Amino acid sequence: MSLLTETRKLIVPPRTAPGPSPLARAAVPPLAPGALPGLGHAAALLRDPLGFLGSLSGHGGVVRIRLGPRSVCVVTDARLVHTLLVALAHDCPRGAVQDTLKTAFGDGLLMSEGQAHRDRRRTIQPAFGADRMGEYLAVMQQVTEERAARWRPGQVLDVAKEMNHLALEIVTRALFDARLSEDATLAFHRALPDLVKGQIVQSLYPNPALARLPLPVNRRFDDAVRVLNRVVDQAVDSRAATASGGERRRTLPALLRAATDPATGCPLTEADVRSEAITMFGAGTETVSTTLTWLLDELLRHPEAEERVLAELDEHLPAGTVPTPEALSRLTYTRSVTQEVVRLHAPNAFLMRTARVPVELGPYRVPAGTELLYSLTALHRDPVRYPEPLSFRPERWQDGSGTGRPSFLPFGAGKHKCIGEAFAWAELTVAAAAILRRWRPVAVSGSRAREVVWTTVQAHGLRVRLAPRGARSPRGGASAASREGDAASSPGDTASPAPSSHGGPPPGRCLLTGAAAAVGPRPPRDLRRAADRHADWVVRHGLLTPAELPRYRAYALHELIGRAFPRVGGTELDLLVDVLGWFTILDDRFDESPGRHPAEARALVDPLVAVLDGARGASPSDDRLLDSWRELWNRQTASMSPEWRARAAREWRACLATFPAEADHRARGAVPARGLGLTDTMRLRRHGSCLYPFMNIMERVHGADAPAALHAEPALHRLRANTADAATLINDLYSLEREERQSGAAFNTVLTVQRSRGCTRGRAVHAVRAQVVRLRQESEELRRELLRRHPAGRWYLDGTRELVAGVHAWSSTSDRYLVPDGGRRR
Repeated sequence: MSLLTETRKLIVPPRTAPGPSPLARAAVPPLAPGALPGLGHAAALLRDPLGFLGSLSGHGGVVRIRLGPRSVCVVTDARLVHTLLVALAHDCPRGAVQDTLKTAFGDGLLMSEGQAHRDRRRTIQPAFGADRMGEYLAVMQQVTEERAARWRPGQVLDVAKEMNHLALEIVTRALFDARLSEDATLAFHRALPDLVKGQIVQSLYPNPALARLPLPVNRRFDDAVRVLNRVVDQAVDSRAATASGGERRRTLPALLRAATDPATGCPLTEADVRSEAITMFGAGTETVSTTLTWLLDELLRHPEAEERVLAELDEHLPAGTVPTPEALSRLTYTRSVTQEVVRLHAPNAFLMRTARVPVELGPYRVPAGTELLYSLTALHRDPVRYPEPLSFRPERWQDGSGTGRPSFLPFGAGKHKCIGEAFAWAELTVAAAAILRRWRPVAVSGSRAREVVWTTVQAHGLRVRLAPRGARSPRGGASAASREGDAASSPGDTASPAPSSHGGPPPGRCLLTGAAAAVGPRPPRDLRRAADRHADWVVRHGLLTPAELPRYRAYALHELIGRAFPRVGGTELDLLVDVLGWFTILDDRFDESPGRHPAEARALVDPLVAVLDGARGASPSDDRLLDSWRELWNRQTASMSPEWRARAAREWRACLATFPAEADHRARGAVPARGLGLTDTMRLRRHGSCLYPFMNIMERVHGADAPAALHAEPALHRLRANTADAATLINDLYSLEREERQSGAAFNTVLTVQRSRGCTRGRAVHAVRAQVVRLRQESEELRRELLRRHPAGRWYLDGTRELVAGVHAWSSTSDRYLVPDGGRRR
């Protein structure tokens, strides 16, 4: 089945018609609260466009807002939007936002209506026919590989800028068979922001005559229009674009020049050709490049999704093969990922229509002349249609929870549905595949994607450092393992998201589920505040000296918490950072003498365990650790149930007991090696990762115990074990290089596999990575099984995924795993 057919099955909503209620009996849409004198709702819309538009659904399926003197109806219900675009398309043509571009670029496909639109669509349709897709796929792959080949290891990439250049080059080569000069490419991208800003500002003018005033925004808009026209002229006038039908490839300009206007019987004018060309440049560049940027950002935040995408590519689209529509149709998980990215980061913040005649939308009466606005971003983040709407959950497209057809409208619906839909889906997949096969992007600290909203939701700020995909380390040159020729890369070497409140700024994104918290990312200042407060805490408790702080702070433990607990803030965030910091400092103590002498290890740990039993007088060799631990235990258990406290105490005991056990093994020279395989070693180390206590703290910060029936499930016990094991294995992969350089024996599963199997380092790394993948796959099956029986425990089940993803994403960026000589990181 073709990609186009398969895609339509997934996203094309059924045609519906408005209900038969007489206009006279329909209701007037309610007015949204919060209008300011003179401004109306304009200030709220400009201050937080997505938050404001998303909030309107609580007031009705159609809600009136005031923008200065103008009244606009916002359609918030997905089915009513579908009705507007399909059944009422003739009565509600495009609105003010598109009219601004019509003035600049003419009456092309994007701006035309009625018969003119139908005629022009029939003319252009052959350029996007199924018979052309194979040719386009080859061009998409070639252009992406050529561009990716120019990048260099260690190079820091401005992703949005690079994806803009890539998308423009793909459109130019695929549809025009032309190449733009570097100057033209740069001019195009510099002009786009002024075009977009001018478009939205002019669409909000109370009088269109204001667009002719010499205001700065108008001048920049006019300059941008002139620049874009010059760039398009270069592509349209190239030799390939003007070639006759038998020469070279069939290009879009050639198709247009060979067509006639059905209304007049005359050939299309050069103005018509350029109008359609600039439509393809604008529609085919900014939205696709923005989506590609969000796609890479989401994969950085969700390394387990990246691994599954790469595995699927290896199976169905092996390296070196030219993609075909049939091959793409087999990439079911990859398609789910791209659909989820498009849902979560719909490129169009809002679009408009105008009622030419009185119309009825559901129970609402809309008078003639009313401007109608709808936001695809708000529709796609509707919690009624999409549970956990701010979470990145590709599985929703596989389990059916994301396929409410009328609610997923990334390319519109009805007669104005985007003609390049299949082209865009294919471009996203092919470009991402070519990039990810060659490079492993690693987010530069503090430079994650954030939402910037105009008429589109753009992704700004994402910068990544490039590492060759074959390299083991995500942050440096080739490792010893890669020099051996083995696939030794760690799973999903990516950075995690700066927590957010979702969307993008990825909203407080659950690093595992993609769970997010609200529109826009969690403000970085929240995490910085938590990190600063924690630094004061460890110094005040005597755990570190001020001189030791810089190295410790470089671990960025607050970022791990932010990624693994994306929706947590305030005192709960402080508690999590303090617990993780305290455990890290304790763990570092065992790199010293206590890690080699069991008696010292027990002297350090036993008083800590006694606190769990309610003892208060015992004192370890380091009173500062005990005092701070007593405070943390009290903070953890405050207001929690006796059942929770008993479970938490039991699992902290098991965690702390691993330190004397490991010291005993080292003292006897019996670090797990020969005779102990990966599974047996994991049983020894399962509780040492601190994941079990943090799975309990999920309930503490959630404010309630997970259902008792869920805790009684054997499947949950396996899931918790898998969660702890996966985190331990990921830690071992990233800490491997540092632990290889230690003088004493290290508890590291990669080294265990290497010794017990007598294999190369690279093969041992590969075996551990494969185990991580197996654990994650089995964990997903367990979650699905448990969710069917315990839907009220979804938050807990998703949280286990978030913990692993948080560990994974953080491990790829933290200085915690710098090797002793300050060189490469693991």
